[in-house]
Amino acid sequence: MPTVIRVVVKPNSGKGPLVQTLEDGMLRVYVRAPAVEGKANRAAAEALARHFGVPKSAVRLTAGATSRFKRFEIDGLTQG
Repeated sequence: MPTVIRVVVKPNSGKGPLVQTLEDGMLRVYVRAPAVEGKANRAAAEALARHFGVPKSAVRLTAGATSRFKRFEIDGLTQG
């Protein structure tokens, strides 16, 4: 069963790639890629894969393709 992760993406960031955990459990992902043609989404998925130590193919965008607020599913994580 995949783990659902709520994410706020900050495109065009000089900090990126960086993943921060917010107080409410949501993640903030800073990426250098612009929010054009899905580039920021792909960069965010790659940053999440690196952060969680899973292959890029294990990370899927499931909601929020055109929003800063997104939901990703990640295979291979243990909840708890």
